[in-house]
Amino acid sequence: MSEKIMRKPLFNPDGDIDVRNRRLINFNTTNINDFNNMKYEWVSDWYRQAMNNFWIPEEINMNQDKSDYPNLLPAERAAYDKILSFLVYLDSVQSANLPNIARFVTANEINLCLSIQTFQECIHSQSYSYMLDTICNPTERNDILYQWKTDEHLLKRNRFIGELYNEFVETQSKESFLRVCVANFILEGIYFYSGFMFFYNLGRNGKMPGSVQEIRYINRDENTHLWLFRNLLTELRKEEPELFNDENLKVIREMIEQGVEQETAWGKYVIGNDISGLNESMVEDYIKYLGNQRYSSLGLGTLYEGYENEPETMRWVSQYSNANMVKTDFFEARSTAYAKSSAIEDDL
Repeated sequence: MSEKIMRKPLFNPDGDIDVRNRRLINFNTTNINDFNNMKYEWVSDWYRQAMNNFWIPEEINMNQDKSDYPNLLPAERAAYDKILSFLVYLDSVQSANLPNIARFVTANEINLCLSIQTFQECIHSQSYSYMLDTICNPTERNDILYQWKTDEHLLKRNRFIGELYNEFVETQSKESFLRVCVANFILEGIYFYSGFMFFYNLGRNGKMPGSVQEIRYINRDENTHLWLFRNLLTELRKEEPELFNDENLKVIREMIEQGVEQETAWGKYVIGNDISGLNESMVEDYIKYLGNQRYSSLGLGTLYEGYENEPETMRWVSQYSNANMVKTDFFEARSTAYAKSSAIEDDL
């Protein structure tokens, strides 16, 4: 029988105040946020990085995008619309799901991180609305916004993550908690990135610079979210080693493989071979590379032999997503080094 996890109490004067006893789940927490006494030392760096990442979508100039959007090639415009609809769905479901996870996380400093991530997902949703409001009329906006429901390919792939999230809402166990965390890791570390890749390709073709800059800011945030859930899973493995048995390790592998397969199929469908600078082979190579990165960052080895290194044809993606180069001079629309905090490398 699967072991249940307990929802944390809100008011708990009898909670354990010894930081050495603190655990991710099933700890008798007081819920007090004490920045001077943290069990998980990496949280301090994560928190400061995430706070320093603050940005406002409307600061980014979208004037050229308004002119570029009607002139995108048919394949580019279709991909722009579908990928943006997908990103809207992802960030919306994240902002709804993260508080549900946090209800069962009994390490208060990690809940602080989850709260910041939830806020950032809301900023991302605001960013997509700003992009849509700028480039199209309200009717077109709604058509794009809800393609995640009307496009059967998009709806099919959304079910994978969405149903895992729903599973945890319905049944709270250690196993379902593990699966929902892995699902989050897949969403943050694989699902977002093929969408980012498409926008960066527009950027290197001199199109939609405002959209590209919005995505770069979002990408920087997602790097921290990926870091958070990688560390959360690492800590969970230390504290609940029996949870990472052969059966559940197989589940993790199969989940990441399925995420890679779905993202590859989606990328081929939405990008195909009709967009200058990208093709189906490049998409597949990059997604398998990402799958390897995510799987190996959990200490689980190699998922796809021969895809351990970033594909030569996709090196330009890193140039756009580099966390050191995301701060923007909005008056001149050029990238400048971001020096408010240490860089986060996307090596997860």
